[in-house]
Amino acid sequence: MEMPEGRYRQAVQLLGAAARLARRGDSALSTRQWVASVQAEAYAALGDLTACERAMDQAETVCELGGGSTNGGWLRFDGTRLSEERGARYVQLGRFDLAEETLTCALKQTELAAGHSYRRRGAVLTDLAVIGVRRGDAEQVVAYGGEAVGLARVTGSGYVVRRLGALRGELRSLGEDRRVAGLAAEIAVLGMS
Repeated sequence: MEMPEGRYRQAVQLLGAAARLARRGDSALSTRQWVASVQAEAYAALGDLTACERAMDQAETVCELGGGSTNGGWLRFDGTRLSEERGARYVQLGRFDLAEETLTCALKQTELAAGHSYRRRGAVLTDLAVIGVRRGDAEQVVAYGGEAVGLARVTGSGYVVRRLGALRGELRSLGEDRRVAGLAAEIAVLGMS
């Protein structure tokens, strides 16, 4: 895929071809919806809100396939992560109003409730902390970032630690708030483990 190297325009072209191929395939499989989900990520990186939302709407049609992942094969795309993904795309796009609403709702889902998927919950919490950074809301940053740090400590999830590391890089913009500095120090310690 072209996206890890930041070649989003090339990725959009490649994903367009993949979407055309998927439309010719078995409509009972979730391949089309998965491609649309990946397209949404590329469109968000390009700053195209309209195309991103259109792709996310297409991805959400996976729920119409009769209870989620119907193929049981290599692609287990069942739509359970779509609200998290939509929220993350809104963060990429700088649409923090939409992102916060979507991510807050995602946290209430059974799959993300406390005690369930720590990795997924940690990612959503980190995205909410990023929104706080971008808004200059230290309290939001510390609340969500602190909970994500707690999850990372309990689980040792490298994914959550990496997400927190990216958050740490943004914390300088909040100045000298000692609570934020404390959070940054906690994240640094996690990164050394």
